[in-house]
Amino acid sequence: MRQASIERHTAETKINLKVNLDCQEPVSIQTGIGFFDHMLTLFARHGRLSLEVIAEGDLWVDSHHTVEDVGIVLGQALREALGDKMGINRYGTSFVPMDETLGMASLDLSGRSYLVFDCDFTNPRLGNFDTELVEEFFQSLAFNLQMNLHLKILHGKNNHHKSESLFKATGRALREAITINPDIHGVNSTKGLL
Repeated sequence: MRQASIERHTAETKINLKVNLDCQEPVSIQTGIGFFDHMLTLFARHGRLSLEVIAEGDLWVDSHHTVEDVGIVLGQALREALGDKMGINRYGTSFVPMDETLGMASLDLSGRSYLVFDCDFTNPRLGNFDTELVEEFFQSLAFNLQMNLHLKILHGKNNHHKSESLFKATGRALREAITINPDIHGVNSTKGLL
């Protein structure tokens, strides 16, 4: 089974995270940040993967360290679970409508890290979550998973819907990319490795 379990303990956060790419249960997220828990649950459900996160962070400062470090650990765990990436599609793209909003995620599990983030939030906070942390999370995820990730809101007004469409689209694009394709022999690269 393609799975990984990682612990990260720093002076700012303590994170325990488990991921399984080939099971859809359990999904259990506890970060102390309600909106972020909701987004990670959407990511896992739409990615059809099992994700367990217990995070304790310095939320009396703000949510930044917790969100960033969860992105780091999730990226590391996904990279470890993917192993040598033999037979995976490698690429994934998804467009997700959320009422008036349309979000897009396109990614490449290339072994190279890059984030393009084209989304404007008009509200600085959603619950106790700073909307600027959406980009911080995806930056940490992309760099630690070593993937190219392009995120864009094509149109939309509601900030909750914008964030939700990006997390759902990224989960769905990731599912496409990590799926083992019987037509792919070895690694889906002319280099011979990803």
